Parts: sequence; structure tokens; C-alpha cells
Amino acid sequence: MSETTWPWGVGTATGIGSLPGTDVAEAQRIVLGELPDLPHLPELPARGPGADLIGRTGGLLVELPVELYAARWRIAPRPGKDLRRARDLMERDLDQLAEQAEDYAGPVKVQAAGPFTLAASLELPIGGRLLRDPGAVRDLAGSLGEGLRGHVAAVARRLPHASVLLQLDEPSLPAALAGRVPTESGFGTHRAVESEVARTLLRGVIEAAGVPTVVHCCAPDVPLDLIRTAGAVGVALDLALVTDLDPLGEAIDAGFGLLAGAAPALPPPAGRAPTSAQVADRVRRVWDQLGFPRRRLAEQVVVTPACGLAGATPAYVREVLAACRDAGRRLAEE
Repeated sequence: MSETTWPWGVGTATGIGSLPGTDVAEAQRIVLGELPDLPHLPELPARGPGADLIGRTGGLLVELPVELYAARWRIAPRPGKDLRRARDLMERDLDQLAEQAEDYAGPVKVQAAGPFTLAASLELPIGGRLLRDPGAVRDLAGSLGEGLRGHVAAVARRLPHASVLLQLDEPSLPAALAGRVPTESGFGTHRAVESEVARTLLRGVIEAAGVPTVVHCCAPDVPLDLIRTAGAVGVALDLALVTDLDPLGEAIDAGFGLLAGAAPALPPPAGRAPTSAQVADRVRRVWDQLGFPRRRLAEQVVVTPACGLAGATPAYVREVLAACRDAGRRLAEE
């Protein structure tokens, strides 16, 4: 396989998304410094509503305004202050990125909630999650695709020499497919989403965004075949949660990229991040179990922390991102 197959370079590392704190300029400095080959736009949920994954993505929706009600995001009758706040935060983040990375010429990753995680989290104006209404889920996916196309264009305008890689965060996708998303009462669950419906809607979002897309899912039962056949170029997952290697092997054999979550998102009891050698060993061990030639590893795999780092200390964030970066370089040297 040629390295040009992938929207990232050989021996690359990146972050999943969230970081601790409220200083976006500092967060972006850390990311650009520690992850020079594939930086991502950091999310800082500690800034409050509108900086969280659902509010942040809700701010991107087209003609579907959102608002906070009883500490939950829901579809609103008209745009209001909550939506303005989410959009202002994103605008500030993009302006700061342009200031710090104006001449950056490689791939840059941006993240947003995927359609099913959004549908499992957003509420209808009359109450109840969007997921209960298939028509509303279709409308949401269409609005999200359009919003992401605009978001990608906004990033590209600010970083004219960069290429954009989109990450859709779908932690709720396995539960939506299995009918495990609870209703508001907690006594029942929403009807399972059919695989073909999920594939079609996910494909529509990816095609509308118009850039290479990976799907991040931190669950044990990631629907790899669905994600791959929906048009994603790769999957981001936590290696510690992979219990059955066969589906992962089949996806990789079919040319699927892997963002391998190989370092803990929270400091272990000892408090120290793993070394780059330990992170590289973790990735190498899984790759060898899958039985693929080592020469493909550094091309097809990007090294990442297991999940977002919002719960970590700033010192641990620097250590773990540096360990992932150096692990990627170690794998490229083999």
C-alpha cells in the first residue's frame, strides 16, 4: 500500500479531541507542538455549555437551532443565546487556529458528534430524544451533513495550505443499533435502528462533508463493517476494548485505516504516562496478532490516546501526546 492512500503521513499520531482547561490558545499550542504531523482542533468542555460535544455540534446544524433546557440540549423553535454562545466559541477557536497555524501545510483533524450520537442526545421540542422519530433523525442527518460542509470550508479558509480530516464521534452508535438507548423514564429503550438505515444516513453525512472521514467509537462492539461501507476511511477505537480481532482484521485487510487508542486517557495510579516504547509495543502487539506485515503498520495506523483527555492534568496531556507522537515515529523506523 502506498502512503498516498491515506489522508495522513507515515508514522503519524494525533489526539481524539477534548483537552482540560479553558484556555484555547494554550490548548492549541500544546496540540501543534506535540502533534506536528496531524494536529487536531482541541475541544475544551470545561468552558461550559456550547463547548461540550453535543452543544458544539449543535451549533453547526443548519436550520435546526438548539437550546439548553433543564441542562439538556433540545431542538429550539428559533435561534437564541445558547446557540449564539456555541457558535461564538467555535468561531473563536477557528480564529485562534488561523493565528497559530496559518502556514501549516499538512492534514488537520476536526471533530463533531455523528448523527446517531446526536440523535440519542438531543431532545425534541415536545420532549423525548430525537432517536424515537425516524423522520427527525433523517432531517438531523441532512442538517448535520450540510453544517459539516460549511465547517470544513471555514477551516480550509483559515488554513489554506492544510487538508482537513473529519472525525465523527459516535459513542452511541452501537447502543442505537442494538436498541439499548434508554427512554427518558429509564424503564424502556428506543427501538433499534436498522443497520441499512444507519449506513445510509452515515454515508450521507460523510458525502456531504466532502473530506476524508474517520468514525470514533469508544465502545466494545464497534460496527466496523457498517462504518467502512458507509464511506469512512478509518475508525478510531480504544485497543483495550477490542475483544474480537477478526472484524478489525477484515476491515484492515479491506484497506481501512486505524486510529489506534493505545495510551490511557487518564493517568494511571502511578501518575506517569506510558513511554513511547510502551505505546508502540501496544500497537505492534495487536498488529502482529492480526497477522499483517509490519511494513504496512506505520502507513495504515495513526497512534492516539484511548479517548479524549478532558479529565487529565495538563502535565499528563503533554506527556501522553508526546508518547503517542514518538511511538508513531518508532513504528515508522522499523
